[in-house]
Amino acid sequence: MEEAATKQRAPRNRTLALRGDDILALKKRLIKLNKPVSPGEIENKTIHQDIFEALEYLPNCFVDLVFVDPPYNLNKTFNLTSFKAMESEKYEEWLDSWVQKIIRLLKPHASIYICGDWKSSGAIYNVAKKYFRIQNRITFEREKGRGAKTNWKNCSEDIWFCTLSDDYHFDVESVKMRRRVIAPYKDENGNPKDWEDNGDGKYRITHPSNVWTDITIPFWSMPENTDHPTQKPEKLVAKIILASSKPNDVVFDPFLGSGTTSVVAYKLGRKYVGIDVDELYCCLAEKRLANARENKTIQGYSEGVFWERNTLNEQLNGNGKKNKEEIENLFNAKLL
Repeated sequence: MEEAATKQRAPRNRTLALRGDDILALKKRLIKLNKPVSPGEIENKTIHQDIFEALEYLPNCFVDLVFVDPPYNLNKTFNLTSFKAMESEKYEEWLDSWVQKIIRLLKPHASIYICGDWKSSGAIYNVAKKYFRIQNRITFEREKGRGAKTNWKNCSEDIWFCTLSDDYHFDVESVKMRRRVIAPYKDENGNPKDWEDNGDGKYRITHPSNVWTDITIPFWSMPENTDHPTQKPEKLVAKIILASSKPNDVVFDPFLGSGTTSVVAYKLGRKYVGIDVDELYCCLAEKRLANARENKTIQGYSEGVFWERNTLNEQLNGNGKKNKEEIENLFNAKLL
């Protein structure tokens, strides 16, 4: 990570990196637990600690929403730590070892979202069904990376939507999508039927499904991008937080990584608690949180709705304006 922070980047590369003086200042904001704590002591904090150690000190029944993006069952290096692929049964045991410890942290109406790929998804299901009510499986298109020569290109991931009980919060109105109309039907009076034309094109507001094709994985031209190898997009996490939590609810992420969950929770008026074992990633999360205090924009979300990928308005900032250079950069990056 230190090498990534100091390496030379192209002029248009907007990847957020850490400098040496950043780390010295930001690490002072991190906390480590060595005794039981109250919710007020950890709300809006980044905990730099091993998950199994930190979970022992967290309070009971304080979490409204959990978003978990654990290491998938792959060989992967995360800065100073590595995760090694294992037999599916062993991976299932590893998942179970921390999932069961999270249950006591949850409020009775809590929701839990657990991410995985095709290889780990079955193990996640087997563990989740032991402790939660599985409500759905979301599949999102992960359109990034090179193609495969001897197999189908892997460009989808799953998110298992679970709840602690059948009494849970879900706000469908907050996660509707604005979709382009391909066949703009009109009623007998010639008026638009379930769509509108506001000058930028023909659109309709639709209910969300469990297949998400509007997600752009962060890369070099996006200001939310970092050097974390498995960073989730802010837009993806925003859908989950808006649907399954209320303002001032507590959103918990036990594998925080570069901080996307905490950042989006803050931008959307929720409280956050995040844990990660890597100090540099924790510092990166704190830097992103500091930036979020100046700019609460979430790419792909504006005017209270989510926009399709590859639409011009998806890239607009909160007041609907972008300068010529920014739009040119987006076209060059093939975002528009």
